[in-house]
Amino acid sequence: MELSNLTLRELQVEAARALSAMSATNNNIWQFNKRAHHNSQEWYKAVIEWYVNEYGGMPSAVGPGKDVKMVLESRNDV
Repeated sequence: MELSNLTLRELQVEAARALSAMSATNNNIWQFNKRAHHNSQEWYKAVIEWYVNEYGGMPSAVGPGKDVKMVLESRNDV
């Protein structure tokens, strides 16, 4: 998994899918803030990496993230 090859929008969509699979508590979210304080792209990567460790693949491919229906999947949908 090479997250540096993903566009910003791809990172955002994958992170959104991953976050939908987690209980949004302060402690859960704080783990990402500690790693990527004031850097949104690193924050998205931390979320995706957490998900991959939990479910074994990208949120769009495995686990509960793959079943999330996005309103706008890409910038082309805007």
